[in-house]
Amino acid sequence: MGIYTDIFLTFAKIGSFTLGGGYAMVQMMEKEVVDKKQWLTHEEFMDTLVVAQSTPGLFAIDMASHIGLKLKGVRGGIVGALATAVPSIVAILLIAMFFQTFKDNVYVEKVFMGVRPCVVALILAPCFGMAKKAKLTKFNCWIPIVTALLIVAFGVSPIWCILVAGVGGFVWGRVKK
Repeated sequence: MGIYTDIFLTFAKIGSFTLGGGYAMVQMMEKEVVDKKQWLTHEEFMDTLVVAQSTPGLFAIDMASHIGLKLKGVRGGIVGALATAVPSIVAILLIAMFFQTFKDNVYVEKVFMGVRPCVVALILAPCFGMAKKAKLTKFNCWIPIVTALLIVAFGVSPIWCILVAGVGGFVWGRVKK
């Protein structure tokens, strides 16, 4: 099997079996790309996560395109992005075709009621994993807490938080030298 096929199948699988959007995919993506395939190290994965978060577009597709780009250049990036998007496009088309038939079905409604809490857990689980790998200490654990509060409680744009954290990290690194 060629690398492009491997990239496509890996990201199509990730796109097919994760609910809840890009952040819910992080844990599965890390297991596939870092642990199983060893395409990236944990540090490279975290860097890719930051870059994908900072760039416009859909997070999961940004992640897949950045990883594909790192592996096989522009073609690899395109393959990764398409592979992540195809399962969602197919699912949306199928839902659109049959939505009117099932929208008031009590069983479908109950399935969605059960899936919602699971999606919350799928989004939270990678947060704890990333916190461990980010090497949080008693000296820097306040950064994600303050950032979350700024975003949730005060409506500060995540873009500003990322910019301030990046500049702060740069300045801190220069001062430490």
